[in-house]
Amino acid sequence: MPEATVLAPGSCGELVQGTIDGIPFHISCPVDLFSRVTVELLPGGSVSGPPECPKAVDALQAALSRNGNCGLGGRLRIGSPIPRSKGMASSTADILGAVAAAGLATGDTAAPEDMARIALSIEPSDGTMFPGVVLFDHREGRLLKPLGAPPPLDIVALDFGGRVDTVEFNQADRSTLLRSLEHHTAEAAALVEAGIRQGDVTLIGEGATLSALSHQAVLHKENLERVVAVSREAGAVGVCVAHSGTVVGVMVDPRKGSRQEMARFLQARFPGISHLFLLSLIEGGYRNHKEEEDVAVRPDNQAGQASGQKRHGPGPRPSG
Repeated sequence: MPEATVLAPGSCGELVQGTIDGIPFHISCPVDLFSRVTVELLPGGSVSGPPECPKAVDALQAALSRNGNCGLGGRLRIGSPIPRSKGMASSTADILGAVAAAGLATGDTAAPEDMARIALSIEPSDGTMFPGVVLFDHREGRLLKPLGAPPPLDIVALDFGGRVDTVEFNQADRSTLLRSLEHHTAEAAALVEAGIRQGDVTLIGEGATLSALSHQAVLHKENLERVVAVSREAGAVGVCVAHSGTVVGVMVDPRKGSRQEMARFLQARFPGISHLFLLSLIEGGYRNHKEEEDVAVRPDNQAGQASGQKRHGPGPRPSG
């Protein structure tokens, strides 16, 4: 039976997140950290996959049903270096990969809007299934605004530990608080939109930092203010965060600085970092693994765990 493999990007949180007139949205921040997802079609209608990835299994079932292949089943294999419960779109990457690979295997590929509908039927989802960078309602899909391809921008992602259950986080009603922050959110979104349109990483960094700091009232990150100050000292253009997660990203203009140098500087200033990733902002959307076999986690893509702990080698680690 046919099979297909795709690479689906994770994220470094979001460039902006909040509400517009009470409607939740974020501006996506896709990065070059990929979940590798394979779908092998099987007769009989049953669907299986790694037990730790039930959402991706549900997505595969939905994708096969959407394609009118109810008599077909499938086996899902997932390998991913994207950490869970950190706000780096690990579940969205697995779900996107399952839907995209199912479409390639059956010969009936889904549009990004269809992929988003399947993803949102399972849980609130990142906008990383769309090409480029987008403004997207991550809960119900009521807003979708393509913003274009991002300019070259590197990110050193820091994790100080802890976990956030994204589904549980999104179930809480924070509408009043988010409405009170809308003037900051609108300003942040306008800066990031202008930065992408003009290819100006300084504007993108300024907007992302504003969104990150204003969101402290929603989900406080103990080290954020110090990371912002230290990163400015080191010449970073800004800081982005996982607004419903733990990760903090220091944004570096690759024309003016090295992410490796920034990583060393940050590790020296923040010895309590549990994990650190070297990333780049990229366009969203899945990659056909057959067409892009060289697109994988680069050897330098993860600086691994801080404090001398083991670094991850190239390529995604199997998750099941």
